[in-house]
Amino acid sequence: MRLLRITAWTVTVLLALVFALSLHPMVRSVYRALRPSKSYDTKPPELPNLPAPALLVFSKTNGFRHEEAIEAGGKAFREIARRRGWSVFHTENGAVFDPETLARFRVVVWHNASGAPLNPVQRQALREWIEGGGGFVGVHAALDDSHASWEWYVSSIVGAKFTGHPLPHQAATVRVENSEHPAMQGAAPRWSHLDEWYSFERSVRGVDGIEVLASVDEADYDQRLKLLWIDRDLSMGDHPVIWTRKVGRGRAFLSALGHRGDVYENANYLAVLEGAVAWTGRLRPADAEWQPR
Repeated sequence: MRLLRITAWTVTVLLALVFALSLHPMVRSVYRALRPSKSYDTKPPELPNLPAPALLVFSKTNGFRHEEAIEAGGKAFREIARRRGWSVFHTENGAVFDPETLARFRVVVWHNASGAPLNPVQRQALREWIEGGGGFVGVHAALDDSHASWEWYVSSIVGAKFTGHPLPHQAATVRVENSEHPAMQGAAPRWSHLDEWYSFERSVRGVDGIEVLASVDEADYDQRLKLLWIDRDLSMGDHPVIWTRKVGRGRAFLSALGHRGDVYENANYLAVLEGAVAWTGRLRPADAEWQPR
């Protein structure tokens, strides 16, 4: 009888613990990553008045959700737009990706969007918009393996397949390789950065149309992924983390940085993101003469 009471008490405690953990944002995100709920929007959101030039920030998550980063980064993009005199619209509605709606924007930012967030028609609309001259900025989860089903996006935008990242988050040195590039002019030549370091199947250096703007010093952190029975070496040797790519008449900017919310308080990274939007969108401080295509 005593054993039965102990067992019942233990089960109660375990159930309470599981319930408590289920309320934690990280646990919910991991669950969504392992058991994603795919949803595809069909009705576009109602857009407010958006004086040109306009920035679309998209953070839909059909996979892992970087809650703190999405909130902090969304705030950072709004502040950048306010200071530069740009309009900004932040949404998680994938139906915004239709030709008529996209024509109102100069730059699209996939801000930690994950889990193949667009249906085939929406994918085609974004592809045609980029290839026709649009500016695309992909941040962190926009480079992960949850987009693997869209072959064009992985091969023509990102340039390499994601393979994993070490745990836990670690500080390492970001090295700017082209300080003359407009997207990097506001950042220090080197800065210490605490983040989740993405690895890829290969370096994108030398891939057609890609220019590497910054890399991470692998000597600064442990590149092994160690989790339960998993022990994988994710070192790349040459490890780019920020790069650009020409895509038709459009421009793409990719950054593997941006998992943590506090990343969007780093002055160097904020300067990079501001420069990325300005460069991909061909924006100057005053762009009153530009009109939507």
